[in-house]
Amino acid sequence: MGKLPRLTEEEVIDAGGRTLLPCLADHHLHLLALAARSESIICGPPEINNEAALADLLKQHDHGDLWFRGVAYHESIAGIIDRHWLDQHLSERPARIQHRGGRLWIINSKGLAILNSTSNKKLPPGLSWDSGHLYDSDAWLRQQLASTPPDLSRTSRELAGLGIGLITDMTPQNDPFIVDFLNSQQQNNNLLQDILIAGQPSLSKLGWQPHSDRLKIGPTKIHLQEANLPDFDEICELIAESHIEDRSVAFHCVTEIELVFALAVLAKTQSINGDRIEHASIVPPHLLQSISELGLAVVTQPNFILERGDQYLKDINFKEIPYLYRGKSFMDQEIRLAGGTDAPFGTANPWLAMQAAVSRCSLGGQVINHSEALTPEQAVSLFLGELQDPTKLRRLEAGAVAHMCLLDRNWHQARQALNNVEVIATWRAGQLIHDSVN
Repeated sequence: MGKLPRLTEEEVIDAGGRTLLPCLADHHLHLLALAARSESIICGPPEINNEAALADLLKQHDHGDLWFRGVAYHESIAGIIDRHWLDQHLSERPARIQHRGGRLWIINSKGLAILNSTSNKKLPPGLSWDSGHLYDSDAWLRQQLASTPPDLSRTSRELAGLGIGLITDMTPQNDPFIVDFLNSQQQNNNLLQDILIAGQPSLSKLGWQPHSDRLKIGPTKIHLQEANLPDFDEICELIAESHIEDRSVAFHCVTEIELVFALAVLAKTQSINGDRIEHASIVPPHLLQSISELGLAVVTQPNFILERGDQYLKDINFKEIPYLYRGKSFMDQEIRLAGGTDAPFGTANPWLAMQAAVSRCSLGGQVINHSEALTPEQAVSLFLGELQDPTKLRRLEAGAVAHMCLLDRNWHQARQALNNVEVIATWRAGQLIHDSVN
C-alpha cells in the first residue's frame, strides 16, 4: 500500500480498493507466430487429442487452392508424421503443419512441389524432401511464399487486455527484416507494447538505431537441440563475439543434456550479466548449483505444468519428474528467476501461468512437484521485471515510468485465484492501452 501526491491538473481515477500493479512483462514469447496463430488451424492438444480426430479435421479442409496452415501438432496424436501421412488426409491443397515446439514444419507433397518450383530448386539444408520435414527455415519459407508478417493490432490489444505492456520476443530467427517490421508496427500504433527483440547474431552488427526507446535489441538466441548439438568451439566463439559487443546470450534448454552443454560453454567463455537460460525444463540438483555459480538468470514457463503436465507424466522418465519446471528451488538457490508464456507455443495468458506456479496442477488435475510451488506474490513477480533485466523488479513509486495495470479486485481476493483475475486497465509509459470500462 502506498500513496502518491496529486500533481496539478493530474487525472485521478477512483480504483475502489482494487489492485494497481506495474504492468506485466512477458519475458519470452513469439509475437509474429502468436498473431499468425489466429489465422491457423489447431492440430494438437487440447483441441485435437488423437489421430482419428486430426484425420477428420484435415479431410474437412481438403479443398481449395490456398495453403492450409496448421499449428500445435504433437507426436502424442499420431507419432512423427511426414508428408506421406499428410497426403493421405490432405492431398488436394498445399498444406503445412507446425510442431508445437516451433522449429519443425511438416509439408505435404503438393506444398513441396510449389516450394520446389518457386525456389529454383535451391532448397535449404533444413528440408528433407522424403519426409517433408522443414527445420529452422522460417525466413526461407516466408520468402518462397512471398508472405508478409501479420498485422499485430489485434494481438497487441489482446495482450494489453491481459495487463501486458512489455514484451520480449525470443524467436531465434529474428533478423533485421523483422526488427524493421516491428518498429513500423510501433510507429503505426499497431504494436502498443515496448519490445525487446532477441534473435540472430546479425542483429548486433547492424549499427541499427531504433526510432524510439520503445524497441531494443536483446540477447543472441541460441536454440539447442539435443539430437544435433552445435560445435562446442563455434558456440564459444559466438558467445565471445556477443559479449564483446556487450550483448548477452539466451540458451533454449529443455533437456538435461542441452543444459549441460549450455553451462559448459558459458563456463568456458565466462558468463556476463544478462546471460540467461530459457525454459530450464529439467534441472537436476547439481545443475542448480552450476546455474547459481555462473550467475545466470532463468526464464521459466510455469504454464507448461498446467498445459503439458499430463503429457509430461507420460513421456518423461519418472526420475526426472522432480526436476521439471522448478520454481521454489531456483529461488532457494538465489537463482534470478523471471517468467514468460512462450506464446503461441503456450497459452498467452500470464495469469494462468502464475496460478500454475502456485498450484503446480495440470489440466487433468495432477499436482506435479508441489514442493516447487511459489507464493502468489512470487508468481506475480515473475512477470514484473524490466525488459533488459527481467529479474529486476519494477515498482510503483515516484519517478518510475508509469507502466501499470489495474485489476478488477483487491489483492487479498486476487491472490486466492490468480487465474480468475481480470484486468480493467493497462498503461504503458502513462499511455492507456487497454480500458475495459470505456
